[in-house]
Amino acid sequence: MKIIMLGAPGAGKGTQAKQIAGKYQIPHISTGDIFRANIKEGTELGMKAKTFMDQGALVPDELTVALVVDRIQKDDCKNGFVLDGFPRTIPQAEVLDKTLAEMGEKMDYAIDVDVPDENIVNRMGGRRACVNCGATYHIVNIPTKVEGICDKCNSETILRDDDKPETVQKRLSVYHEQTQPLIDYYKSQGILKTVDGTRPMDDVFAAIVEILGA
Repeated sequence: MKIIMLGAPGAGKGTQAKQIAGKYQIPHISTGDIFRANIKEGTELGMKAKTFMDQGALVPDELTVALVVDRIQKDDCKNGFVLDGFPRTIPQAEVLDKTLAEMGEKMDYAIDVDVPDENIVNRMGGRRACVNCGATYHIVNIPTKVEGICDKCNSETILRDDDKPETVQKRLSVYHEQTQPLIDYYKSQGILKTVDGTRPMDDVFAAIVEILGA
């Protein structure tokens, strides 16, 4: 079972991807994890990616695709995988399809976790992260026992810059411009499924399981 998770930043697709991976015993593949693993292992692709990341630049399409293709050809992906954060653009999706076709494979599902922008801005504005251990909370959904203090290490919790409303709006603009077209792309292939991401996390997961078939 080969699944792509779609959805705006903060829609909760990463959380759902992890749960899917756990239930169906398939790898959860995120581009961030791939970059970090290749950099840690000192691979040629990893070193190339690092030069861009160190400059705060986006890793180019062809390099990102090369890293993902390398990852999905590993043994643990033979029963499928769930992609999180890739593809982000139509060109990436086209290269992925072409590569899979050469392997005699194709994607089975593209699941869009649909959440209105307004909800995302409110949701991410409520996030708090520990300055020391990185633990994450939410002032409404997962509050700390003591306001502003991490439950795990007693350090301060803060609103990260990338969760501030103005930054979230910018990220959403980029998403709508670059990634939203993927929804039409996968709809035209007949593999797009949409779930209501405003519902509680467990309900969203139950809806996904229903789509995939338990």
